[in-house]
Parts: sequence; C-alpha cells; structure tokens
Amino acid sequence: MLVNWSTIKYHLTPYRDILVFIGTLLLANGIWKLLITGDEGMEYVALLGWDVSAFFTAVSDHVAHMVYYVVHLFRSTLSLVGEHWLRFDNGSGTTIVWSCSGLKQAWIWAALILTARGRWIHKLWFIPAGWVGVYVFNILRIAAICLLIEFHPDWFDILHDYIFKYLFYAMMFGMWVIWIEKIANK
Repeated sequence: MLVNWSTIKYHLTPYRDILVFIGTLLLANGIWKLLITGDEGMEYVALLGWDVSAFFTAVSDHVAHMVYYVVHLFRSTLSLVGEHWLRFDNGSGTTIVWSCSGLKQAWIWAALILTARGRWIHKLWFIPAGWVGVYVFNILRIAAICLLIEFHPDWFDILHDYIFKYLFYAMMFGMWVIWIEKIANK
C-alpha cells in the first residue's frame, strides 16, 4: 500500500500549529538536555563543556531572593540562609538550585515562538514579553511551593515535580495560544 502524502497533509493541516508546538517543545527540551549539564547541588553547570556555573548560580540566587520577598508578603517565618536556602522557623524549607532558575523555560519559550507562524516584527517583542511571564510565574510558583510546604513538607515532591511543573507548561501553552489566536493571525 502506498502512502498518499497529500491526503495526510490535508488531514493534518488543521493541527499544524499544535503539532509544531509539540515538536518544538520536545526538540527544545532535548537540545537543552544535550547542551546543559550539571548536578543538582549547584557545584557545576556546563554549556557544551564550558563552565557557566557562575551565571546559573547568580540567577538562582536572584530567584531565591525574589521568592523570599514574595513569601514575606504572606508569612514572616521564612529566612534566607546563605544565598539560596529558604528555611521556615519550623525547619521546613527548600534550596533554589540552578534548575529552578527558569532559564530552561525561557529557552523553550523562545523556541516555541521562533518556530510558530507569525511576523518576525511581532516576535521581537512577544518573546521578551513571554520571558517576563516566565520569570513572574517562576517566582510565584516557587513562592507557592514554599508557602505550602511550611506546614506540609511531605508535599514538596508532588508540588514541585508534578503540579507546578505542569502548570508552568500550561501557562506557556496559554501564552502561545494568545500568540497564535491574537497576534500571528493578524
């Protein structure tokens, strides 16, 4: 049986944007994993073998400070120990490591918009606008996790690895939908 590519293309055309989104998400994540290596202890992060630990550490420290300020709007029981350890008075807390920086999501966001249809002039402002969204969501995500684990430290894994991780990607999908529906179609 021969494959009729024009029929396949015809049936997939309505799903082109979402297929590009999924393909880009998977490819960008794979490229990140190939290019960036490091341990969770923030000792060493490399980009193609070049030590970029200082940059990732600086961003992680900034994120920890911002999370500290946001959590302090609600609770005064949080302390910032060192540059990236957040600890509540009751002993629960977390460390903000390089993978919590939001840089991976910023990379994926740029890749999603660069591969989406639409005018380049609009991509020049929408990518940085999305980076602001990624940054704010990342701070709020970690702050919410901190607030929830103060009294429920055993919730950390499910909150971090599942709920807020996928909410992060859902938020990026929402911003991408705004791009496709409101901006790329103009």
